[in-house]
Amino acid sequence: MPETSSILAWTFIDECPIPGDVNDLLVEGETAVAAYKTFRDTAIFTSKRLIVRDAQGLSGKKVEVYSLPYSSIMMWSSENGRGLLDFTSEMELWTRVGHIKVNLHKGIDVRRLDKLISEAVL
Repeated sequence: MPETSSILAWTFIDECPIPGDVNDLLVEGETAVAAYKTFRDTAIFTSKRLIVRDAQGLSGKKVEVYSLPYSSIMMWSSENGRGLLDFTSEMELWTRVGHIKVNLHKGIDVRRLDKLISEAVL
């Protein structure tokens, strides 16, 4: 099984416009659906997968790209944060290569992501 310990947790800060250069990563028939700002870069949900671009190093010029095909997701859970002191939501994905946790800052619609994954996986 591939090593996934460095990618087991991501944090989405805010929804953002879909970056234009993501088109270079898409295959025929694949479309970008939504994008979210991470600490250093962007996570893009497409019609076929989740792409997370992660800037590396001090300058951020080196970029690592993770691609998680929806077909590898075996189970997922979502939790909304709606309490007075609960500002974040989270989504967890169990995949063929491991468990991935996605933290969502206040204002990100976890149910929208839940529906997007449901439509792609089911």
